Amino acid sequence: MTISTVGWYENARHVPSPFYDSRPKLNDVSLLVVHNISLPPGEFGGPYIEQFFTGNLNPAEHPFFEVIHQMGVSAHCLIRRDGEVVQFVSFHDRAWHAGQSSFAGRERCNDYSIGIELEGSDFVSYTKEQYLSLSTLTETLMKHFPKITIPRITGHQYISPLRKTDPGLVFDWVKFKDGLSLPPL
Repeated sequence: MTISTVGWYENARHVPSPFYDSRPKLNDVSLLVVHNISLPPGEFGGPYIEQFFTGNLNPAEHPFFEVIHQMGVSAHCLIRRDGEVVQFVSFHDRAWHAGQSSFAGRERCNDYSIGIELEGSDFVSYTKEQYLSLSTLTETLMKHFPKITIPRITGHQYISPLRKTDPGLVFDWVKFKDGLSLPPL
């Protein structure tokens, strides 16, 4: 798998989001942040996540959508329950996924991170297809952005601990990291 010269993953379905801007420095990409999302909360499938990340979520379709439909957020990619990867923002651009955040004493994680959403919740196990797609995508990202290393892969809950809980305690970090096929150091 490869990433194009403009930052798009070849093994993803591309659904461009308007919610991004330029990174301060492209050569600063050095963090991978794992998230989860389900819309409506706790429900999987359907078009709502894509609608949310593209600014097309209809607030009349669910009471929760009335609260979030104008948030203007995005992630670089979403990995659906069946393992499909959907890319919303080029890896060369800054997606708006982390919000107020800090990693290793450095704030503004959106500036230097890539955000990957897993379709899921804090309380429902992720699928083997999601772990496989996440591992494959992560390996590709690590080759393209060599500053992303195993210690620089984290969850949203760790960069925004008082605000966020995702990807949740059900995310199996050992399973994920053991599934990576990386060359020896």
